[in-house]
Amino acid sequence: MTSTSQKVVVIGAGMGGLSTAIRLANAGLDVQVVDRAPVPGGKMRTFATDAGPSDAGPTVMTMRPVFEELFDSVGATLTDYVTLHREEVLARHWWPDGSSLDLFASREDSAAAVGTFAGAKAEKEFRAFCRRAERLFRAFDAPMMQAAEPSQGALTREVMTHPWLIFDMAPLKSLWSSLNAQFSDPRLAQLFGRYATYVGGSPFKSPALLGLIWHAEEQGVWRVDGGMHKLARGLHKLAEDKGVTFTFKTRATRIETQGGKAAAVHLEDGTRLPADIVVFNGDPAALHSGLLGGDVRKTVKTGATHPRSLSAYVWSYAAKPHGPEMVHHNVFFCADPHTEFDPIARGHMPEDGTLYICAQDRGSGKTPQGLERFEIIMNGPPMADGADPTDEEKETCRTRTFETLAKFGLTFDPTPEATWLTTPRQFAKLFPASEGSIYGRSPHGLTASLKRPTARTKLPGLYLAGGGAHPGAGIPMATLSGRHAAAAILTDLAST
Repeated sequence: MTSTSQKVVVIGAGMGGLSTAIRLANAGLDVQVVDRAPVPGGKMRTFATDAGPSDAGPTVMTMRPVFEELFDSVGATLTDYVTLHREEVLARHWWPDGSSLDLFASREDSAAAVGTFAGAKAEKEFRAFCRRAERLFRAFDAPMMQAAEPSQGALTREVMTHPWLIFDMAPLKSLWSSLNAQFSDPRLAQLFGRYATYVGGSPFKSPALLGLIWHAEEQGVWRVDGGMHKLARGLHKLAEDKGVTFTFKTRATRIETQGGKAAAVHLEDGTRLPADIVVFNGDPAALHSGLLGGDVRKTVKTGATHPRSLSAYVWSYAAKPHGPEMVHHNVFFCADPHTEFDPIARGHMPEDGTLYICAQDRGSGKTPQGLERFEIIMNGPPMADGADPTDEEKETCRTRTFETLAKFGLTFDPTPEATWLTTPRQFAKLFPASEGSIYGRSPHGLTASLKRPTARTKLPGLYLAGGGAHPGAGIPMATLSGRHAAAAILTDLAST
């Protein structure tokens, strides 16, 4: 295989696109990446603040072996490109009743903390939940996440081989009903129910199977020195080291086809990039909606992109905090999850939502002085219209966010202005055809994960990577999608 014979154009420099580009360039292909943004990372965005760039996208790195495998596969070392710090405290959680709970990278430490928090019975229930989540994760990792094209048949065979999985999966239950059956303390059910939001779902509608996400986090959380955007910069540097070329601040407008296969990518400045292979690292809904031209509209089915997952209201800013001592990852729970997810289901902002805060400059016991960088995330509904958010919507979000935190005794100086907020409607503009949805297709329903598009499309020469494709949302999953895309491409080229 020679670089002169195979030209690859990757549309999008998110984690999936970077992962694909790195692997293909290492295999000897001529790879060019184009992105409408000025920097790599996709949803791994930042805001400029007086304390430095503040993350405005993903905040947590889990499943570290996924990233190590990417670097190892091309003869590089992850820690040569990014500096990582393992967090002993996974997250600190607060409830309106004044209670709080830390969970740790050590199961024993977490179990002891749960026992102190809610009693011996709760500790026993927590240990059973951890074992159940671990069994589910190990059972479905290979046939689902690691498989390039998962199938209902393969998953059925896994369950038939290990029939105890049926009990663990609780296929007739939602995550919420399953957790309430496993925990007698409603606070613990609420805590682990929030893991549905990691992939853009409501715990009331997501399958109980998503309880396995806890095991991925229990295995370790890493803080990226300088912020999560440094991980994208690290992959960008590795890609350049492998010979990938990049064009930023330029939008792809059309994927050209010839003879029934992808043939070129057209850019907004009139440039035509001939291509033997095109990789689309964007929301697959953009293809279905015709944003990349009529030739590729039928490559993705409606059921592969809809219904949409959750969006979010995201604050990113620098300020001096006053109040409870935070760690790197913090969760301030609302009193009743229904006040969060019922309005979202109706297309509205939560009336009283759980708030996640990433204290970017904290971790490993550090308490900075002066201005610190923060990211606050409140779940929200997708917004199809893409209209500009109103001043009223922004001010309502500002009030609900910071008045809620003040009830926990947490305030910021200065209180962030609305200019530091990104709303679902703004996400819809930033990521075309996404409808503001951050996580692609909704995870609601037991077979939702099988409905996402895989790397291969119906159009020869066109492949997909990113959080909207299999295996789904989250930076480890998006990175895995790049592995699946690269493997499909190399296999198809060898076959041809």
